Amino acid sequence: MLQEESDLSLIIAQIVQKLKGSNLYSQLERQAWASLQRPEIKLESLKEDIKEFFKISGWEKKLQNAVYSELSVFPLPSHPAAPPEHLKEPLVYMRKAQGSWEKRILKSLNSMCTELSIPLARKRPVGEQKELLNKWNEMGTDEPDLSLFRPVYAPKDFLEVLINLRNPNYENGDSLSFRTHLGLIQVPLKVKDIPELKECFVELGLNIGQLGIDDSTQVPPELFENEHVRIGQKVLSEQDSAAAQQYIRQGSPTALRAELWALILNISSQPEDVLYYEQLKTNVIQHDLLVDSLIYKDVKLTASNDDYYFVFEDYLYQVLLCFSRDTSVLSHFAFNSASPPKSYIRGKLGLEEYAVFYPPNGVIPFHGFSMYVAPLCFLYHEPSKLYQIFREMYVRFFFRLHSISSHPSGIVSLCLLFETLLQTYLPQLFYHLREIGAQPLRISFKWMVRAFSGYLATDQLLLLWDRILGYNSLEILAVLAAAVFAFRAVNLMEVTSLAAAEAVLADLSTLKVMPLLQIFLFATVT
Repeated sequence: MLQEESDLSLIIAQIVQKLKGSNLYSQLERQAWASLQRPEIKLESLKEDIKEFFKISGWEKKLQNAVYSELSVFPLPSHPAAPPEHLKEPLVYMRKAQGSWEKRILKSLNSMCTELSIPLARKRPVGEQKELLNKWNEMGTDEPDLSLFRPVYAPKDFLEVLINLRNPNYENGDSLSFRTHLGLIQVPLKVKDIPELKECFVELGLNIGQLGIDDSTQVPPELFENEHVRIGQKVLSEQDSAAAQQYIRQGSPTALRAELWALILNISSQPEDVLYYEQLKTNVIQHDLLVDSLIYKDVKLTASNDDYYFVFEDYLYQVLLCFSRDTSVLSHFAFNSASPPKSYIRGKLGLEEYAVFYPPNGVIPFHGFSMYVAPLCFLYHEPSKLYQIFREMYVRFFFRLHSISSHPSGIVSLCLLFETLLQTYLPQLFYHLREIGAQPLRISFKWMVRAFSGYLATDQLLLLWDRILGYNSLEILAVLAAAVFAFRAVNLMEVTSLAAAEAVLADLSTLKVMPLLQIFLFATVT
């Protein structure tokens, strides 16, 4: 009991400290001073009167949403004496593996620099700055020669690293369980089974209304959709983040989705947010980074070739180029197992006072990175709002899909959850695919690492991301990946090679996400 109180006190103190540096804190302070002029504020009951004023004027709700937002990303409480790296990742072998992987990425980046004789960063000449500023809204029409650039890494390279991950406390001689022995992921992490997943995703139950199922043409819309829209409008009028997060577990109506996601992520476009975005844009105009070419290359290779997303090419460049300059993203490394790469001023290698983070946000884009932004372009058409939403989605969720950690929403746990579900509930299919050299994870990994972006139809993808936000968890990605294999099980049992298995699962654009999830979770024999 005392330990719980101590943990709570620590969390409260850290959240208060974080909020003190926010714009909301200064706004609350100004409002409190202004309220002293009001006749209903009495000196003898000053504290209670100001609290009441905050409640009536809506500032209390804004403070609650800010606290709730911080709690959503706050790392699990650890022992007070635990070193800071335990907040990043408690398991030493995971931290070492992440460190080794980062060295490989940097080696790849540096070798590209050397081969192409291109600096990591340079100031653009004035003429080039003017040209970029003039074509800022039509960068997609630019066709720079990117033939010599290559993605620093692709998901399949990352998968090989995860496959070779081992806990050194388990010696080679230790007897591995049957389940562990079958899968590609060989680390002992606790993942949920279907009864636990049912408990976690209880709102996805067969007897509960869902957007993505109950708004179909076969069901009269007045039975569910109209009522769900009415409740959604009430949630928005109340401006309550926690209520919005609970509501969205049953899916978001298309017309309300943009506002609901912004409410859950505690994003409100203030003038200072627009100004901050403009400052990032100025940084892009003034300086050219090597990662800019990697971003151009990635957009050209992925979103530009996608039937749904090619029209948003300009937005993607704007958001991703600004993102690479945003030093506020660095704060998420406090609870991310990864560490931001450092670069040194020429001739000062190893001297910390001459070190800078590179890129400024600490995130090196990989093949497919732009697909984290592309679906958001359907919801937000104002660049600074789109940017804020993407940045918050990244520091809450997406960073976990390309860093090595033991977190339940981390990619290692998702891979293990996926394999465990298949091995436990579809053993014949799993064993068959394994025997023909078509390990299921080799097919599904690319889906999960991109949160299914670019694989599902956009309306279905947004329904899936509704649930990621609603449950504040990425575990549903692994459940959906297993559900796709279950849905195509009959065809997969007939294939005799990895190529044939990949062909069966090549096109997911016709799949309906919610029926698949419901059937797999609530109609699977356990």
